[in-house]
Parts: sequence; structure tokens; C-alpha cells
Amino acid sequence: MNPQPVDNGSGADEAKGSGMDLARAALTAARARGKEGGGWNGNRRRSSSPGQRSGSGPDERDPQLLSSALPRMIEDRGWSVPAAVGGVMGRWGDIVGSHIAAHCTPLEFNDGILTVRTDSAAWATELRMLAPQLLAKLNAELGTSRASHGGREAAGAISSLKVVGPGGR
Repeated sequence: MNPQPVDNGSGADEAKGSGMDLARAALTAARARGKEGGGWNGNRRRSSSPGQRSGSGPDERDPQLLSSALPRMIEDRGWSVPAAVGGVMGRWGDIVGSHIAAHCTPLEFNDGILTVRTDSAAWATELRMLAPQLLAKLNAELGTSRASHGGREAAGAISSLKVVGPGGR
């Protein structure tokens, strides 16, 4: 007597065959779409929409060189004039001359006023008399001289020198 397969209602043999058939059909369809150009082929970059912020292309969030980031940061924070004056203070001897620099030192810059300390009362008096010429020279170094702006005072220029002697007055 040949036993007949008994159908227990689970359909496992049919599902096994149909599952493999479905997988083959899905793979064949995916390959066909790939050949037609409708799918991803591994070499093509995804096109980005204007508002899309993802992708491997460079954008403003990438690391930047300090030489390009620093000027932008100084400008954005409104530090242009103080940074320029700091540069002038760093080159004080070259700008005013070694003779004056030997006796006078810039201390601070606030609200357009450059404070300079001298080593003697005589040099304080001398520097007060030289103030107009020094202001013109310093503002020319900053690019904010009256001559470079048609004779009018430029915003952010050094407006005056405050000279203090060795005693702080």
C-alpha cells in the first residue's frame, strides 16, 4: 500500500515552492529595473533638491581653513576695527618710528580712543603735540584716514589719543 501524502491544511510544501518562486521573480524584476535605468546602479549620485542638506559634496558645514574662517568670524562679530587697531598696536614701532616707540607704548583702544603711556612727563607733552600727525598716520595704516574718505571722519577710525605719563595722568 502506497501512502498518499496527507494534506494537513498547512500548505507548507506549496508555500516553500511559491516563496522561492516569489524571491526569484523579485530578483529578476530588480535586475530588469537596474538595466533600464530605473534603479540604483551603484555609480550614480543621488540628485539633490535645493533644500536638501545631505550628500557627499562640500558645503558650509565642512571644516574650513583658519585663514578663510578667521576674517569671516571677525567681520560677523563686529571685531574689524578692534582687530585692525590691535594690528597697528602690534606694529607700533614700525608705524610711529623707533625713537617715539622707545618712550611711548599703546595700552588700549576703546570707543575710538587710543590710550598711550609715556615714560616721562616730557614725552607726554611731546606726544600731545604730535597727536594730530600720529592720528593721521595711524588712521592711514588702518585705511580709515580722512583723506581716504573724502575729508570726512570714517566710522571706526581712531578719533583721539589719550596720553598718560608715567604717573598715569
